[in-house]
Amino acid sequence: MALHFTSEQRLDDGVLERGFTLGEIPGILWTPGSASAPAPLILLGHPPLGLRKMYPRLVARARQAAADGFAAATIELPGSGDRPRRAAAEQARADMRRAVQAGEPVSDEIVDALILPLVDEAVPEWQAALDALLPLPEIGGPVGYSGGVISIGVRLAVVEPRIVAAGLFAGSFVPRAMLEEARQVTIPLHVLLQWDDEGNDRQAALDLFDAFGSKEKTLHANMGGHTGVPQFAGDAVARFFTRHLK
Repeated sequence: MALHFTSEQRLDDGVLERGFTLGEIPGILWTPGSASAPAPLILLGHPPLGLRKMYPRLVARARQAAADGFAAATIELPGSGDRPRRAAAEQARADMRRAVQAGEPVSDEIVDALILPLVDEAVPEWQAALDALLPLPEIGGPVGYSGGVISIGVRLAVVEPRIVAAGLFAGSFVPRAMLEEARQVTIPLHVLLQWDDEGNDRQAALDLFDAFGSKEKTLHANMGGHTGVPQFAGDAVARFFTRHLK
């Protein structure tokens, strides 16, 4: 898939932000303003709410990455933003909302329908983004993956050798099949868990962490809901990437 830059702006801290398309997929690349050598790359994962909605949080994470000397990039997930809706995913989301509103547990069937097709579709697109971004002169290796959907991060950690470390956010439903894949993960991991996350099955997140095959894996749990991740927890992730990508 060909990469085409569609927009360019300099943020007030000197970070260069460029919109791009990869085939039909929109994305954003941020590179440090003061980079003298090619920068390592962090892929910014996010929930399927659309890049426009997620932009304030993504640009804040990208600025932090740039301050640490990293380039950062993200792409729109399948079925999100302006991309075509996926009927099966919309149905699964409606089923999930119904269960949550009724105070019922979200069944394995709903979780599988919601997450597994998304992982199958999104992971090759993230790999295509790497194919297109890594040859750029301002980007070197190695590559890290940061954020959610955690199952996408797990699959990428298994199948993509260019990713050498991952900072994962345990804030999304985890299909049981992903536990098997987690056992194959061997790269260093830093996992953030919000203890009181209203939409997250804490036990599933702990089981997933337990399953990871990595020799170096850290679980950083904090009190609070989904969006209440404290600043110092973000700082710990930044130090993790500096350790493994520099």
